[in-house]
Amino acid sequence: MSALARYFRQQNYAIYGYDLYRTPLTIALEQEGMQIHYEEAVSEIPKGLDTVIYTPAIPESNSEFCYLREQKVPMMKRAEAIGEISRELTTLAVAGTHGKTSVSAMIAHVLHTAGLPFTAFIGGISKNFNSNFVGNENPEFLLVEADEFDRSFLKLFPDKAIITSVDADHLDVYADIQGLQKAFLVFANQVNEKGLLFTNARLSGFEDVAASRLSYGIMENADVSGRNIRIESGHFTFDLWQGNRNLTNIKMQVPGRHYIENALATSAMALSLGVEAQLIKKALESYKGVERRFDYRINEPGCVYIDDYAHHPEELRNTLEAARSLYPDKKITGIFQPHLYSRTRDFAGDFAHVLSALDCLILLDIYPAREKPIAGVSGRLILDKVNNTEKYLLNKEEVLQFLTERKPEVVFSMGAGDIGLLVNDIEKSLRKP
Repeated sequence: MSALARYFRQQNYAIYGYDLYRTPLTIALEQEGMQIHYEEAVSEIPKGLDTVIYTPAIPESNSEFCYLREQKVPMMKRAEAIGEISRELTTLAVAGTHGKTSVSAMIAHVLHTAGLPFTAFIGGISKNFNSNFVGNENPEFLLVEADEFDRSFLKLFPDKAIITSVDADHLDVYADIQGLQKAFLVFANQVNEKGLLFTNARLSGFEDVAASRLSYGIMENADVSGRNIRIESGHFTFDLWQGNRNLTNIKMQVPGRHYIENALATSAMALSLGVEAQLIKKALESYKGVERRFDYRINEPGCVYIDDYAHHPEELRNTLEAARSLYPDKKITGIFQPHLYSRTRDFAGDFAHVLSALDCLILLDIYPAREKPIAGVSGRLILDKVNNTEKYLLNKEEVLQFLTERKPEVVFSMGAGDIGLLVNDIEKSLRKP
């Protein structure tokens, strides 16, 4: 939403907004000339609005939402707005239940390095741009994340698209994995039949789509494959092969085999756009990552603190596997805040299995986001299933006290809720003498 706000601000529109909390991001938007309020109050809505764009995370019971609908102000979902913007541009879309933001940010950095004219909406703050929006006055390409929540990605008809993963998620929308898979297949068939679809080589079910299809992945039979993966001087390093040509010794700044998969997806897209191989390597090696994606806050002898947006069992598994690869002999403490009652209910056993790999687990209670409580669903539903004797259910104040007193060696904070607002305080607690 904030990237869209920045796009329309660049077009010289006056921007007004409502959000639940004042955060560093909304403060940045205010400093960029936008007027934002944080109380649900119809009196704060300005007169004479042209258009209202809203996130599907806003409940329809919201008083401002109801008022605007009653006033018949033109309203559209975020995905519809992006769909309108995409009509005149060559659209590159990144879909998947995991990895969308990292791949989008990586592609944006490659396109920028190659000097291609593009506009990008990224789902997180790219460290290379210090923003989630990259705007060009005369773009040829539009780079967007194709979000499966609320079937938003079905508003897009991209020229080229990537599908990174299709794991069970958003079952409040799709009911089951089969429903989710069908939606991804519909999206895949919306890719321009003269375009290209890139899918992770682990995925099946996309063999008969209208567009040409290429696979990428850490397996030799992929069209774009990553090989000879190793850790050198603390960096994940690999070779990239496409047909008979290869790029050797690509040294990533961001850790984990899943980031190598992201780099392969990025490379497949960039090669299809004619970007030179050596420019791709240069960009991949200078890619700094995205805030809250394996984000080092402290990296010093005796103390490492990494913050991550992981909120699905598969994302947690990727994050913790990367952690074990980098810190095999260290005690790893994880602070996890479950996101959504429905996701906690649907995946409690999977969360517990993955989190059992931690040496010490601190669990916060559930961040509800758009949901109302579900009877019998709380953080304890996960905690009781975790196979680990060192596990705690704490509130935020207790977490900070725990860290100040225990001073753990390697700490991860994980989750998509307001745990992100706790990161600075966690860092201070770990640094406190």
